[in-house]
Amino acid sequence: MPTIELTYFQQVAGYIRASADAIAQVVDQLDPDQVDCAIQLLSQCTGKVILAGVGKSGLIGRKIAATLTSTGTTAVHLHPADALHGDLGIATAHDVAIVLSNSGETDELVALLPYLRQRQVPIIAIVGSVRSTLARQADAVLNAAVDKEACPFNLAPTTSTTVALAIGDALAMTLMQVKGLTPEDFAINHPAGRLGKRLTLRVRDLMHSGEDNPVVSLGAPWLDIITGITQGGLGAVNVVDSQGYLQGLITDGDLRRTLQKIRPVDLENLKSGAIMTPQPETISGDQLAYHALQLMENRVSQISVLSVVDEAGRCVGLIRLHDIVRSGLS
Repeated sequence: MPTIELTYFQQVAGYIRASADAIAQVVDQLDPDQVDCAIQLLSQCTGKVILAGVGKSGLIGRKIAATLTSTGTTAVHLHPADALHGDLGIATAHDVAIVLSNSGETDELVALLPYLRQRQVPIIAIVGSVRSTLARQADAVLNAAVDKEACPFNLAPTTSTTVALAIGDALAMTLMQVKGLTPEDFAINHPAGRLGKRLTLRVRDLMHSGEDNPVVSLGAPWLDIITGITQGGLGAVNVVDSQGYLQGLITDGDLRRTLQKIRPVDLENLKSGAIMTPQPETISGDQLAYHALQLMENRVSQISVLSVVDEAGRCVGLIRLHDIVRSGLS
């Protein structure tokens, strides 16, 4: 029969399905008791988690170490060859080692195991052969065996490394829950990223307050409002009473629309109370800036500015959509 030529898309899709199938299969072959043992070792660890692997397994180990560290568990990668030439000094009895190998017989890894044992470091094996030397010397064995690599020659580590990574990430996520890590805790380790900003950046960090908070009195004439908007440069002014309590908000749009409708003869008596939006949407300075963004955008008619008030309702500032976007939060 003639050979059917696959498109590039079909080939790529086939390799992805092979990896997905392997991950699904590994769930059924994991021993629940061994998984429980691994999580207990990791959750009770008072030191750090040491990831060790050679070649592609070493690269997967680095990624798992990064995931653990970013989710509240200090982890480092230790190259087995470097360990035997001095770097083993980082390992203590307070640590736990996660050792990765498809065969479980990698020379550098097998040579390292006795020295981890001497230092009383518990070993968790993510291994493709549960009968290997690595599996026999481990305290917990996580079976990462795959039937076939995605590589068409069944040579390049592909499916096996994907499965090992999935197991490592699953351990990290479970450990994160066991330790009770909150989104706020997670954000502490990610302050520069968009997620970190969403969970840490407060309205008070971005709002215009003090002398930069443009305000006018409740009875201010329209020319004072124009002056306030112009000098403030924020496109809006807060309207407050004699005690500083917020009474309303006037944007440049509010002012333009009012002036378009009013008769020139009535301009002399035009005051802030007739122009402002009474009881405008407000927010506290302690609220997340991301919450302010949602308040502005998740409305039938979007707004671009919010008045900031304290617990008593006194006006303390103004925050604009532009301030939030400029922070890199949106």
